[in-house]
Parts: sequence; C-alpha cells; structure tokens
Amino acid sequence: MKSKLIATAATLLLAATTSAFSAERVKFEMWHGLTGDLGSAVEEVCKRFNDSQTAYEITCTSQGSYDNALQNAIAAYRAKKNPTIVQVFDAGTLDLLLSEAYVPAGKLMEDNGYKINWSDYVPAISNYYADSKGVLNSFPFNSSTAMLYWNKDAFAKIGKSEAPKTWEETFETLKALKTAGYECPMAWDYGVWQTMEQFSATNNIPIATKGNGYQGLDAEFSVNKTKFVDIIKSMKKAYDDGLVKIKTQDTGATIVQAFSNADCQLMLSSIADHGTVGKTQKPDMQWDVAMLPILAGGERHNSLVGGASLWTLKGKSADEYKGAAAFFNFIAQPDAALFFSTRTGYIPVTTSGFEFMKAQGFYDKAPYKGRELAIASLNASRITENTRGIRLGGYVQIRKEMRDALVEIFANKVSVEEGINSAVERSNAVLRKFEKTYGGKQLP
Repeated sequence: MKSKLIATAATLLLAATTSAFSAERVKFEMWHGLTGDLGSAVEEVCKRFNDSQTAYEITCTSQGSYDNALQNAIAAYRAKKNPTIVQVFDAGTLDLLLSEAYVPAGKLMEDNGYKINWSDYVPAISNYYADSKGVLNSFPFNSSTAMLYWNKDAFAKIGKSEAPKTWEETFETLKALKTAGYECPMAWDYGVWQTMEQFSATNNIPIATKGNGYQGLDAEFSVNKTKFVDIIKSMKKAYDDGLVKIKTQDTGATIVQAFSNADCQLMLSSIADHGTVGKTQKPDMQWDVAMLPILAGGERHNSLVGGASLWTLKGKSADEYKGAAAFFNFIAQPDAALFFSTRTGYIPVTTSGFEFMKAQGFYDKAPYKGRELAIASLNASRITENTRGIRLGGYVQIRKEMRDALVEIFANKVSVEEGINSAVERSNAVLRKFEKTYGGKQLP
C-alpha cells in the first residue's frame, strides 16, 4: 500500500512538473519605433497575439523613435543582446540589407513550416522593401502613403466640392481660400517625405541615379536637376504670399493639429494620421482625403509606401524563431489587418487583407471612408525605376540635409537653388562615405 502511495505521488509530481513545463511559454522580444497612440496600437497587436495561443509570449517595447529602434538594435546586436524582431523604417532598409545581421523572412517561415504567398503583398509595398531580386527579407508591417487632406467646409465657401488634382490647381485654390478670409489656407512642415519623395514618385521623376539607388552603391542624389526645384519655388512663393503656413512643434501646433482644429484648410500628410484627425477634429468639421496633386499635363504614377517592416535578427534560439514565425503568421491574417487599420490609419499590406476589409464594409463607414484611396494611390500605375522606392545609403542623414536646406530657404537665408544644391552636395558626400564603408559590396 505504501509503495502504491509513493508511486501515485511520484506520478502526480511528474504530471505537475510536466504541466508546469508545458505551460511555460517561449518568450521573445520585438523593439519598435512608434510612440503615443500608434505605439500603444502596436502593443495591442502583441497582446492579441499572446492571447491567441499559449506557446509563445512576445514583449513589444518602444525605443522612442524609428531612428532609435534601428541604432539601438544594431548596438544590441553587436553586444549579443538584441531582440528577436526589430521594426525598421523605410529609410533604414539598406542598412539592414547590408548588415547581414538578419534571418531572411522566407527562410524563417519555411524553416518553421509556414507557406507565405509573397505575391499577395501590394506591389508598391513589397517592391520598396525587396532586394534586387525581388525577394522580401523582412515583413512589411505598418504601411502608409502620403495624402492630401482637405476641409470640405472651407472648399464649399469658395464654390468647390472636390480636392485639386494638380499642383497648379492647388495653388489657385490656396489663393481663393485666402481671398475668402482664411488666414492659413495650407499647413506645411518642410515635409521631405511628402514634398520631395512623394512628389517625385507620383510624377515619375528620379531622386537619384542608378534607379534611385537600387542598381548600385555608386548612385548620386540628383533632385537639384529635376522639377522638384520648381515645386519648391512655387511653395516658397505661396509661403511668401501667405498662402502656406509653417506648422511644427516649434510653432505651437503640428500640421495635423492645425488641420484638425480647422485653423488650416489643407495639408499633405500620411494616411496613418487619418485616425488621429478623426479623433481630434473640430466638432462637426467636414473633411476628406484625396490623392496627392500632380503636375498638370502629366500622368499620375504610384506614390511611395511609408512606414516600416519587421526584421528577424540573428543570434536567437530555434524556439524564439518559432515564436517569431508564429507572430508573423498571426499578423499576416486578414482579420489582423482589419484590427490594425481600424485602430490606426495604416493600410493593409496584402491584397487579401484589403479585399477582406472591403467585404466587411470597412471603407463604407464614416470614420474610415477615404482610406481606400491610399491603396489606389499605391496602385496608380505600374512600378518604374522612379517609383519603386529609394535605396540610398545613409538616407536618414540625407533626409535631414534636405530638411535643413528647406528650413534655410523658407527663412530667406539662401535661395531655392542654393539651398537644394548645397543639400545635394552634402548628401552625395554621405553616399560616398557609405559606399566606401561597404567597399564596393554588391547590393543584395
């Protein structure tokens, strides 16, 4: 009897121990660069994944900004303390591709038994992040593009019911709004992404040689030789005439705040801000979004994707990679796209996700109506060398050089030509330094 009791106790102890081990989740980390409402949305996605199963537990931690997420992950990788997953924004894609610090997305999923329909990704999104062979090494995650936000109430007062489709019409509209008594027809914030990158893509204008950098590290920045110079001249004249107001944190209100308050009647901003405008808008304000204006007489081309993709870093255990693959599979599902797009203003990254959301009537609902135009903008044309994306080394610094130039131009410290030429010269120095660092290495 005693031996039976001992055996029974041992069996129960073994069962309890086995149960405890089976209940222990595999834990892994993801670092991201979003803060505020968008940052909390990412953490909600992570919580939904944790609640959906019991094998894995992801901890998602904001690093304060996209740039911090990239730099902190690189430093942590060198110290062998990196997270399993890191969110890297569009401008940092080349840094990761050349780092060799990542596990290719396709290999990760194949090794862990998942089949991904890579052709399901929206071409303008997948092409931006893919390597020279068209292979996605990271997973597009929070994706957006730039849109024109316009105040329908203000437009009604000048007899207009539609947003301008060309830049020429846009500037005429700004004049009409000013004449009608609006102090701030348009809010602007030296937006390099909106005014240089998106303007160039939608008008099929190059930003750099070598297919905007996709064909080699020896590419040169060349926006001082394109119609980008002309659009900045027009924007500067509009600013001098009081048709455009600079709105940044330094002025007391961002472009989103100025538009939401109905202080300014137009702005160029990300579709990701659609939710924020809806939550913070002036009561009863009627507004909408439209595709970016293009130059008169030209053909509309696809806009560029903004946002970030998710990379899996080397140096982690097989179990952590299983967790990462399960997480990527989870966020690839159409209902996950519906949740994230509802919670933010980001767009679905796959065609199936977009079709699922349409079938659910998502875009028919007032808070979300208009967001489908972001997909239409990304799909506006076939991809060209000028509209695939930007693959330039040190591009974070290049964006800063151009923004600094625009600040000086609008402060009347330099002419438009002088400012842009100087920014291009400094940017090409960045490119040559980056090229030297990688010693003629071929782009993946």
